[in-house]
Amino acid sequence: MGLWKLAVRMSMLLTCLLVQSLAATAVAQERSAATWPTHPVRLVVPFPPGASPNDIIGRLIARQWSEGLGQQVVVDNRAGAGGTIGTEQVTKSNPDGYTLLISSTTITTSPNLYKSLGYDVARDLQPITMVAAAPMLLYVHPSVPAKTAKEFLAYAKSKPGELNFGSGGNGTVPHFAGEMLKSMTGIQMQHVPYKGGSPAVAALLAGEVKVFIDTPTATLGFAKQGKLRVLAVAEKKRIALLPDLPTLDESGVPGFEMRIWYGFFAPAKTPQAIVARLHAETVKALGTEEVKSRLTTLGTEAVGNPPEVFQPLVRSELERWRKVAREAGIKPE
Repeated sequence: MGLWKLAVRMSMLLTCLLVQSLAATAVAQERSAATWPTHPVRLVVPFPPGASPNDIIGRLIARQWSEGLGQQVVVDNRAGAGGTIGTEQVTKSNPDGYTLLISSTTITTSPNLYKSLGYDVARDLQPITMVAAAPMLLYVHPSVPAKTAKEFLAYAKSKPGELNFGSGGNGTVPHFAGEMLKSMTGIQMQHVPYKGGSPAVAALLAGEVKVFIDTPTATLGFAKQGKLRVLAVAEKKRIALLPDLPTLDESGVPGFEMRIWYGFFAPAKTPQAIVARLHAETVKALGTEEVKSRLTTLGTEAVGNPPEVFQPLVRSELERWRKVAREAGIKPE
């Protein structure tokens, strides 16, 4: 037999073996998905415990998941680098349904801040569902002599470079919101990143930073206590939670709109049966009085969209923030 014919036969044999191996793997995954979960599930929160909405909402749904799945769902906080450390851990985990992630819009902004991310959001993660969404508000420390957004903008323009704004880390949504505000108004502020939302809120309360754009989830309560001042909502329309609070759009920043969402993800190639089960359990959780009441208190709205809706939204958000970063002059470091 000629070497060429032998090579062809060997190639065909290897192809057959590969097909059989892939088929066996698929069958094994289907069987595993059918019995999943058989032991505790880990939910990674890539931000610190406490004031981070990711942590609050993640723990809220994890309790419901534990009941529905019949296995404990353990919340594991892996904070740092604007949420990218915990996210990378999930992308490197086995796609077996036992390591999951809760993240927010931040997951689509951070790729614009870090040159050497060890993962690709669109390639390495499977979106499961957007669990909730929330408006963003402009907060200032009481030492800032402004009672309205218009007064704040005038004050900031009179103090170029003297004001600073905080965020839960480079690439987080509050960071992008601050940069957008600078870009759209011409004000000059210094960015001060912290390792998560809790330290950022603490810094605002202490007056270490003077400005913070964040959701109502962990911060609005302090404004109601007089410890902070909320000046505007970062949407084009006023919100039911604070109907008398003007928007930035009507306060002299036309077109300014920032809204944050929170969603669950699994490593890419997680069996679709597991993804579908997690989506169904999330929808069930969102229908409970406990979850509905808590989300309302947090100033968030339940969503629960399916993976086939959430996945293209994530990809469109990646492109949106890429464009914003380019226009605002934000460069990866």
